[in-house]
Amino acid sequence: MKKIFFSILIWPALSVLIDSAGAASILQEYPVPRGSRPHDVAPAPDGTVWYTAQGSGELGRLDPATGKTTHTPLGRGSRPHGVIVGPDGAPWITDGGLNAIVRVDPATLAVKVFPLPPERSDANLNTAAFDRQGVLWFTGQSGIYGRLDPASGRVEVFEAPKGPGPYGIATAPKGDVYFVSLAGSYLAQIDPKTKTAAVIQPPTPQQGARRVWPDSLGRLWISEWNAGQIGMYDPAKNGWKEWRAPGDRPGIYALFVDERDQVWVSDFGGNALMRFDPAKETFEIFPLPSPGAAVRQLLGRPGEVWGAESGADKLVVIRTK
Repeated sequence: MKKIFFSILIWPALSVLIDSAGAASILQEYPVPRGSRPHDVAPAPDGTVWYTAQGSGELGRLDPATGKTTHTPLGRGSRPHGVIVGPDGAPWITDGGLNAIVRVDPATLAVKVFPLPPERSDANLNTAAFDRQGVLWFTGQSGIYGRLDPASGRVEVFEAPKGPGPYGIATAPKGDVYFVSLAGSYLAQIDPKTKTAAVIQPPTPQQGARRVWPDSLGRLWISEWNAGQIGMYDPAKNGWKEWRAPGDRPGIYALFVDERDQVWVSDFGGNALMRFDPAKETFEIFPLPSPGAAVRQLLGRPGEVWGAESGADKLVVIRTK
């Protein structure tokens, strides 16, 4: 079952989305410098929003109150992919061009680079997550996952199961770290003691697991790019469930679970964001105003879900309260 929102345009960057039951959400787009091609986005504790400007090799920062953006160059050859805010309040970046993890000081904007070992060149770094001990775990689509201990600066890299493909990564409420493999089409759990990864196979073959995010119960939600589905793995029951997204050719790319355990995804096929209610097993569709938006990642804070529109050089937010 699905609900489709219709929009009332208030001004060029702001729409009120009202569903058939009368519930309203606000969708707003913010332009970023042309050619930025924002890939990932991370709301900061001070209310600003970090984003990776993959097209220009910079880290961007948006002030939603004013719409102002500032960019920090990350270094020659930079091609940043993922960004998250660490326990220290700083943005941490997975940079495929530099083949390194990068930290930017939020106050001084000083850039610190943690390169991967020389024998691990061209890792095609993707995304990162901190565990409960403050260690940063990351993925590389060339077939690796790894860890960085910020206290020592030591970077370790490991071979992923089944070769190329590691993409999204996240830490569950109990501290377990999981990643998914796009090319390998699996979910994996990392053992922090042995540093090995155990494969957990979804029911649909070759589904193209792209992003992963836990809910408050510790269930792992994944976006299944090839299959046009979302999947859910419950470790407590060692069981899976999957749901086909609405639309003729859904392309489910980004995925994020909010503070109410609502599952948000981006759909390339429908140029929309969707919210999935696990209790009702229903989808709500939020059409995006910009054509070809290509939202590759979602992240949020209470009452807000942010996305990076890589195809439109904009950031987008849906405010639900």
